Amino acid sequence: MYKKQLTFQKIVCFAMLAAAALVFIYSLGIMTDLYDSLYSTMRNPDDYTESTVAGSSIYYEMQPFNSTFTKISIGLILVTLVLFLTNTHSRRKYYIGNYIAVGLSSVCNIGVSIWSLSEISAYKAQYLQIDFEALKAHSELWKTYYTDSTFWFDVSYFVFGLLMLLTILLIVNLVWKVLMMKEEKRLIGTGKEMKA
Repeated sequence: MYKKQLTFQKIVCFAMLAAAALVFIYSLGIMTDLYDSLYSTMRNPDDYTESTVAGSSIYYEMQPFNSTFTKISIGLILVTLVLFLTNTHSRRKYYIGNYIAVGLSSVCNIGVSIWSLSEISAYKAQYLQIDFEALKAHSELWKTYYTDSTFWFDVSYFVFGLLMLLTILLIVNLVWKVLMMKEEKRLIGTGKEMKA
């Protein structure tokens, strides 16, 4: 039983690191379609309200969020690395550092998910206010990229859903580990060894 738990904790920790990296990659890609389709509609780079397409100013209005989001996603990777610095992925017995690492990672994952999803949802609603007919006409005239897809906004539910699922599994692993440690202590107290 202990081997299964150790394997599970290793998989969860590495999956958590992959999910944090995915959040970072997503932060780099979220503005891709906005840049390709909206940047050329701006008449004056110093005044983003001057545009040939109503609503295209979202490209500039999202920049501060995207910059913060990218920095936070890097922070999320660093926080996840604390799991490895404390050997949470491989330790047979957890100590205070392991509990802190799991707690810190869980709180950060939940906080980032709530903040990001609320911001992205608000920007999606703003994106849908773009005059897509004017954008299509601009695209045809200037031979630029056109899309009215909300893919980059919608994929956030997958990215943060995965992050939240893995956070739940990390907490489940912690509970399982505590139960295993208590059982091992009880068996040692009775003079028996725990089966591998």
